Amino acid sequence: MTPSPTVYVDADACPVKDEVYRVAGRLHLRVFVVANSWIRVPDDPLIERVIVAQGANVADDWIAERAGPGSVVITADVPLADRCVKTGARVLTPKGRVFDAASIGMALATRDLMEDLRSAGAVTGGPRPFGPRDRQVFLQALDREVRRAAHDLAKRPPPAPVA
Repeated sequence: MTPSPTVYVDADACPVKDEVYRVAGRLHLRVFVVANSWIRVPDDPLIERVIVAQGANVADDWIAERAGPGSVVITADVPLADRCVKTGARVLTPKGRVFDAASIGMALATRDLMEDLRSAGAVTGGPRPFGPRDRQVFLQALDREVRRAAHDLAKRPPPAPVA
C-alpha cells in the first residue's frame, strides 16, 4: 500500500484551513497545522497542531525542514514556497495558485519588485479580497496536488531493508 501524502499548512492567516480539514478527512491525509500561537484544529488523530516559538521564519523553517516529495504545502509566503519547491514538495497558495520549479522564480521576482516599490513609497494596493470563487479554485487545486503528491510517493524506491 502506498503511503498517503502529508499536508503542511502555514496556518497564520490561512483562510482555507477548514477546506484542508474536509479534504484531509475525505482522503485520510495527515495534516500539520503550523503556527506561532495556539490555533483551533479539529479533534482528529490525523490533524496535528504544531506551535512553534515566536520569531521570524520559525514556522517556515519547521515546514521547510519536513516537506519533500509526497508533501503538499499550503502557504502564501513566496520564500517558504521556494524552499519547499526545492525539496520536491507540491506547493499551493490559499487561492489555488500552484508554485513549481517553472513558476517560483517569477513569483520571487514579483515579490521582490513589489517590496522595493513599497519601500520607495509607491502605493501598490493589496491583494483582492478572498472570496467564494477562491475557495472553489483552492479545493480543485488541493485535490489535484494531493493526487500528484501520491504519485510522487508511488514513484519513490522502497526503503532499504534494515540489517
